[in-house]
Amino acid sequence: MSAQARPLFEFPLRTRLFIDGAWCVPETKQRLPVVNPSTEETIVEVEAGGPADVDRAVRAASHAFLAWKQRSGAQRAAFLRAIARGVEAHCEHLAALQSLNNGKPIAESRIDVGDVAATFDYYADLAETLDAAEEEIAIPSSEHRAVIRREPAGVVGLIVPWNFPMVTTAWKLAPALAAGCTVVLKPSEFTPLPELELAAIIERAGLPPGVFNVVTGTGTEVGAALTTHPLVSKVSFTGSTAVGEQVMKAAASSIKGVSLELGGKSPIIVFADADLDLAVDLVVGGAFFNAGQMCSATSRVLVERPLAQALIARLADRVARTVVGDPFASGVQMGPLTNRAQYERVQRFISRGKADGASLVVQGGAPEGPGYFVQPTLFVDVPTSSAVWREEIFGPVLCVRSFDTEDDAVASANDTEFGLVATVVTRDAARGQRVAGALQAGVVWINAPQLIFPQTSWGGYKKSSIGRELGPFGLAAFQEVKQILSPRPVTSERLFEA
Repeated sequence: MSAQARPLFEFPLRTRLFIDGAWCVPETKQRLPVVNPSTEETIVEVEAGGPADVDRAVRAASHAFLAWKQRSGAQRAAFLRAIARGVEAHCEHLAALQSLNNGKPIAESRIDVGDVAATFDYYADLAETLDAAEEEIAIPSSEHRAVIRREPAGVVGLIVPWNFPMVTTAWKLAPALAAGCTVVLKPSEFTPLPELELAAIIERAGLPPGVFNVVTGTGTEVGAALTTHPLVSKVSFTGSTAVGEQVMKAAASSIKGVSLELGGKSPIIVFADADLDLAVDLVVGGAFFNAGQMCSATSRVLVERPLAQALIARLADRVARTVVGDPFASGVQMGPLTNRAQYERVQRFISRGKADGASLVVQGGAPEGPGYFVQPTLFVDVPTSSAVWREEIFGPVLCVRSFDTEDDAVASANDTEFGLVATVVTRDAARGQRVAGALQAGVVWINAPQLIFPQTSWGGYKKSSIGRELGPFGLAAFQEVKQILSPRPVTSERLFEA
């Protein structure tokens, strides 16, 4: 498929807001262009909502909340499984739409779609456990009984980014619906098309009107209104740390709950005893998957000095041979960055690395002509004061430094304001566990790629997160905990004791 080719879609591209069970146009009467990052051509224009549309969506969600929360966990689970089956049925359509809009290679998009279905299935299982509504807890009283109930938080606002369309949405939406919350979703203005098609699948799954709503538009118009709306009980945001700070400040005015999944500048520590082939694969995968547009990108490589020369040589070869191009073309390993602003940001970081004295080992190839394509880049001997070593780049830029001792490696890895993920590569199992325990990170992989399962957890330390997603933690993020204390009922046994 050529760089200008566009896949054929089973359905017309969706462009409208989805509010209270209906596709509608915003009161703003404005539209936003959605750009193909491979060609810089406009794919379609979508409706741009505003505060009035957010208010309409939130009020629809608030109206639907009472009935939705009263449905049993098993009933909500049936809806979630219907969504999962709909995602699976339209897997190729969703993957192609994501690659067109986001720019990631089609093979990566297929992985994402599988993750979406698995997440809805997992939270369907958890929803069924909620029908055991009360959990008695032990208290030092024979006269009273205390129980804990977990209840849905209410109307929740979900604000999701452009690097993993649908995946980030599923990680928030599935547990929110399972918990009994109603939802207003704001997709990224750069990648709304996959989210809107997911909304169509959710519509076909038969959710009652108002339970799930989508308002497309900008962060200043839609995101800000959603974050400050008095009927929204909880906001869950994934994106940059800078915007996360704004969300937190805005939510503070109404003291609403906030979950934040933010940035990272994550390390991968390679010890001298590591399997070199495995180490190269893990470094390249951790840095260049999704063109490096991952909060979990392990873009800081710390390699024990005896292995440094060999590892750098192998990495330079892999970077030089990375195939960058159209996401639908056979053999392409890395697509474009998703939008022009990110393309320009990454180019500035590469220039900054050179100016700061980092040694540029290699820049890989990238297609000429239109498209937000960036050459994968490898720096070594990067000063620890340099922005390319300390700041999240969100692009295919890899930085390498050497270390001499295990303690040095851990100290360097933890010397960051972030703490999302880390990877350790060593043949020494005890050392792997020891170093993993010492790292200030929410997720640590030992000799493993960046596999993430819905059953586990996602989130980090320091400025990387507030709260956790996935696993039972993701469900708890959309629940309130209520304690009920009451006298114990008088039983025949207690009468006999008296």
